[in-house]
Amino acid sequence: MKKSELLNRIATKLDMKRKDVERTIDAFIEALCGGLKAEQKVNVAGLGIFSVRDRKARTARNPKTGETVQVPAKKVIKFRVSKDMKNQVLG
Repeated sequence: MKKSELLNRIATKLDMKRKDVERTIDAFIEALCGGLKAEQKVNVAGLGIFSVRDRKARTARNPKTGETVQVPAKKVIKFRVSKDMKNQVLG
């Protein structure tokens, strides 16, 4: 599902203007990114927990050439789905 489809579904369900829904979702994404930049955990009830974690440096192998490559340490965004959402989607 693309963002435009999501906006249309929400606007229809809530009987709101698509423009207002888009501003709301954009504000949500901006707030989420702001919290993650500050390396805070962002817990959205019913959806899950977003967090930033450190990934250690490691040695990997290029599957095409078989050559070993050093992968540097970096920060990654992790998402852990909530039990409610897991139950709704997976039954």
